[in-house]
Amino acid sequence: KYGDAFHPVQLSSRSRSLSTVHVPSAVKLNQMNDRCTATATTCNKSTRYETLLNSATLNEPPVVTEEQIEMSNKSYLDDGFVFGLEGSGLERPKGKVAQIVLEGDTLETQPYQVALVSATFLNHFFVTGLALTQLLALNEGNVMLSSVQGLITILSSWAIADLGSGILHWSVDNYGNGRTPLFGGIISAFQGHHTAPWTITEREFCNNVYKLCVPFGIPTVAAISLLAGPSHPLISLFFTIFCMMEIMSQEFHKWSHLTKSQTSPLSNTLQNLGISIGRTPHAMHHIAPFEGNYCIVSGICNNFLDRTGFFRRMEHFVYNMNGVESNAWKLDSDLKERTLRGDYIQIVSSNGKLMTK
Repeated sequence: KYGDAFHPVQLSSRSRSLSTVHVPSAVKLNQMNDRCTATATTCNKSTRYETLLNSATLNEPPVVTEEQIEMSNKSYLDDGFVFGLEGSGLERPKGKVAQIVLEGDTLETQPYQVALVSATFLNHFFVTGLALTQLLALNEGNVMLSSVQGLITILSSWAIADLGSGILHWSVDNYGNGRTPLFGGIISAFQGHHTAPWTITEREFCNNVYKLCVPFGIPTVAAISLLAGPSHPLISLFFTIFCMMEIMSQEFHKWSHLTKSQTSPLSNTLQNLGISIGRTPHAMHHIAPFEGNYCIVSGICNNFLDRTGFFRRMEHFVYNMNGVESNAWKLDSDLKERTLRGDYIQIVSSNGKLMTK
């Protein structure tokens, strides 16, 4: 009787969820037809369909752009993903192509970087010398005793600095991204390093270590030395060496990505003696899902931390606290399952590779 007005209407999935669709009565439809006739010569089929949908109080589905679809499909397995830096627009380069992750960063050494690094090391060397002098005075000029105490303090600081570098490396590798407040810069640098690890080899010394001169720089050492005072020179010595090792860890890290022919004889000697992180141990860290061998001062703590499942325990603790998964879990679902089961212990082979029990 009413022709096209009651042809089936294709409703969206949202529309189908409505239990009842109220269709206007014949009288109301005639009134709508009259209004259409008064304003236009013809009221076509599409107009009537639209009128019916509006009278049923149905809204049109939101318009989704191609960009939104592309962003929603991104995951940690996409090339644009750099350990949580999703949406960064980064692409995995082909070949050994340097890649800058942090916006505004550069591979060219800048004057302010040289100034910051130079001032930092001059201060740290001065505080070290002052601490040794104070120690000698406290020991009434006993050179042997002061030397033994100083050497033990330096060695213990070097070992603890290796542990500290591992905990820092683990945390920034697995949590946060370039948009994280305060630590976004260092997080994006560490996580982006997995995309193009050879980029670090193109940095000169000051360009490579200057970022670490902020947390481990002059204010930190000055504050600790002032709190310790001249009567506790070993405390000043310990934390000054610790800060220098943390800064140098990034340079040791760079050496581990260079061949023997590309590094100086001193660098090769330090690696051979185990004072700085070696090439093979650190290469094990760059095997996905990057779940171990985090320490980058000397690597002396790596075997112990990995064998005891130290970082798996830490990840489980973080997950229980706030439900956040580590990036290593995202890359290896088996690792996540084992950790949640409490299976933390891993076997470390002679070459440093992690294996399950």
